[in-house]
Amino acid sequence: MRRHLTNATYGLLDYASYPVGMLLVAPIVLRKLGAAEYGLWMISTSIISAGGIIASGFCDATLQRVAQLRSTGNVRAISHAVSSALGVNLLLGFVLALATWIASPYAAPHIVSSTPVSLKECSQALRIASILILVRSVESIGTTTQRAFEHYRSAVQISGSARIFTLASAAALAIFHRRTPSILVATGLFLSISAVLQLLRARQLLAGTPLRRAFQPHETLSLIRTGVFVWLQAIGGVIFGQLDRILLGLYLGVTAVAPYSLSVQFAHPLFGAIASGLHFLFPYLSSQAEIAPGPALRQTILKAFACNLLLVGFGAVLLFFAGGHILALWAGPSVAHSAEKIFPLIVAASALMGLSVTGTYAMQALGLFRTVALLTLGGRAITLALMLYLLKHTGLQGLAIARIAYGLISISLYVPLFRFLGERRISIPSPLARSSLEGRVKL
Repeated sequence: MRRHLTNATYGLLDYASYPVGMLLVAPIVLRKLGAAEYGLWMISTSIISAGGIIASGFCDATLQRVAQLRSTGNVRAISHAVSSALGVNLLLGFVLALATWIASPYAAPHIVSSTPVSLKECSQALRIASILILVRSVESIGTTTQRAFEHYRSAVQISGSARIFTLASAAALAIFHRRTPSILVATGLFLSISAVLQLLRARQLLAGTPLRRAFQPHETLSLIRTGVFVWLQAIGGVIFGQLDRILLGLYLGVTAVAPYSLSVQFAHPLFGAIASGLHFLFPYLSSQAEIAPGPALRQTILKAFACNLLLVGFGAVLLFFAGGHILALWAGPSVAHSAEKIFPLIVAASALMGLSVTGTYAMQALGLFRTVALLTLGGRAITLALMLYLLKHTGLQGLAIARIAYGLISISLYVPLFRFLGERRISIPSPLARSSLEGRVKL
């Protein structure tokens, strides 16, 4: 229990470190460099983040596989799995980095139009960002391996320190009026150091086994077979993550985006913070999936869900009663008034998504990546259709209602989860049987 609480604490710290740091650094960069430079910095970091997420889209499948193999003590097989994941990440990272590098001079003119930022500076920033996509893809393998071994502390200490140094260097460089490319070079330095340290720590957990032959045939095929669904989810998350704001701006104008975006930012921790805090369930349940009978596993998941429900309930009540006042203090009474009708709906939607966390980790730990992907991508497609319809007919509230629909779809994954656990009953299925069962529970 103590180890799980430690992992949960470090998971929360990992989630909170960057947004809190950004809140502290953003005013300095804005004051010293101006809104245009700050905007270029945000665009560049968004490219790094989005590219890194897509390039490391197979990491959840890697975590599940390594955690399973850990229960067998087969260090050689674990090393092969990590090596294969590293090869896949390097390949995806290189392709994305190359595509971004080539696209940079074509995208730059559109980004710098009507701003004081030079075309050359924008192209430099975008190309530095493209290189850092590859670095981020390598770093993610080190952190994934440590999390698979349930060693959250070392992974978060390394990544958290890198973020602190990155943000501190951004503030310092802004004070001395150094522009975005210089900030990104400093970011690249600390990110590279973090990647090296994460891989070294991962190698220690593998008893010093070298990560040779990036593409191990058996493990690579197994990783691709399951990981492709997680990768599609990652792409869907990146694409759909910003669509609501884009649609809102197109239909109602940019002034309507502020209250909606701020409401989402205040309510999102009901999902994001809980997903980070409970992430330790994923490697733990993965390690138990092959050795625990169905009833014991079901009891563990129910206990985790009770904890999940308690955390979501506490956060939701707090936001329902105090969120509006906090929003008014943070953004002003006019924005808070505009958000008054949609804020409770967005909180409810985030709460529903927060309740899906335990189910998502349990499904992935059991290897049901395909079912999770179908539910997630199908839910996003339905949500997008609802957004288009409701935004046109009911305005701003339509987006909030569509988010509730997605939340309801998210918690529906408990139906196939407990159906699968019911099929297990006492015996533990083989991988072939699991594949057959998944075919029966997928939607």
